[in-house]
Amino acid sequence: MFLGQAHERAEARTRLVVILTASFMVFEITTGFVFGSMALLADGVHMATHVGALSLAAGAYWLARRHATDTRFSFGSGKFGDLAAFTSAIVLGLIALGVVIESVRRLMAPVHVHYAEALAIAAVGLAVNVASAALLHDSHEHHDDRRLEHRDHNLRAAYVHVLADAATSVLAIAALGSGLLFGIAWADPVVGVVGAAVISSWAYGLVRQSALVLLDAEDDPDLARDIKVLVEREAGSQVSDLHLWRLGPGHRGLIVSLVGGGEADNERIKRMLVERYPGLSHVTVEVSVCAECADR
Repeated sequence: MFLGQAHERAEARTRLVVILTASFMVFEITTGFVFGSMALLADGVHMATHVGALSLAAGAYWLARRHATDTRFSFGSGKFGDLAAFTSAIVLGLIALGVVIESVRRLMAPVHVHYAEALAIAAVGLAVNVASAALLHDSHEHHDDRRLEHRDHNLRAAYVHVLADAATSVLAIAALGSGLLFGIAWADPVVGVVGAAVISSWAYGLVRQSALVLLDAEDDPDLARDIKVLVEREAGSQVSDLHLWRLGPGHRGLIVSLVGGGEADNERIKRMLVERYPGLSHVTVEVSVCAECADR
């Protein structure tokens, strides 16, 4: 219940990207240590966080599908993806801190870097990132249907993370190229710091976005105002309370409380809202009779 469009397609693409990147992640981190490249190591660690985040995303898709009809989840299982996104973002923040500490240590005590070997590996890593982005972009566009209300935060977070990973690979290539061609040794650990900043920025945005969904924050203030105006006009009653929140990708819940003279038809109002706003998947309309209102 309340799963996003093309849920199985997104799940399958995410699993494929996990397999692709996990295979290269192990190789990149290992060679980062062997060749002494902090930029390569940071890129590998970033790819590791990417694998972790995508694994959580894939697991969330599976759990959401498995519990779609579980009555214990009053408003469906659509938020598994947001829970996975929040968890992976916390882990990303901690890993970014570790990368910064190691980069600063290498700025103070430089180590020898095998630039040519590390550069070749970073280039392959960029190719893997581009391939992963292409896979998720295709699924993301199919899933999004170019409408904001149908956006899957879980899939979108994975896609943006892959783009950030690709950007870090580009920075690593630039740093290693500078060291190889011009002997700029400090560029490698500096890029480690920049890569950590990219990870931190992505983690902060994801924490904020997913936390708002998990805390049932108002999903769309403009839409809530439009609904309030429409209901008061059509029902001839005053809206005393209105709650609009996200249930899952493409699904919103709505509770509207009306105070009027007893003429408002809650079933008619509910049908009107569902027809007018297709993204409203769970609608509750409460009508309270106000004796004084009937005489006005």
